[in-house]
Amino acid sequence: MNTISLFRKIAVAEGISYILLVFIAMPLKYWADLPLAVKYTGWAHGVLFMLYIVLLIMAWLEYKWSFKRAALFGFASLIPFAPFWVDKQLKEDK
Repeated sequence: MNTISLFRKIAVAEGISYILLVFIAMPLKYWADLPLAVKYTGWAHGVLFMLYIVLLIMAWLEYKWSFKRAALFGFASLIPFAPFWVDKQLKEDK
């Protein structure tokens, strides 16, 4: 498995975990008094986010992406649903 395909898989997983954290776990914490939802979902999201950043840097160096592209993909990890756009962009590059 090459760096790009692994990065794409992690981007999708990170995007899903972010959506679950923001739209399900956080409301459960504050509206249903279930803080464990955030604890576990947040932990999983944190691990996936770190993997996303590491793989982003690896892909940036390996494929000699421009700083602009790497920064845009990095910024995308901070916006819900944007990691799916990253996956789409990388899929179109094939």
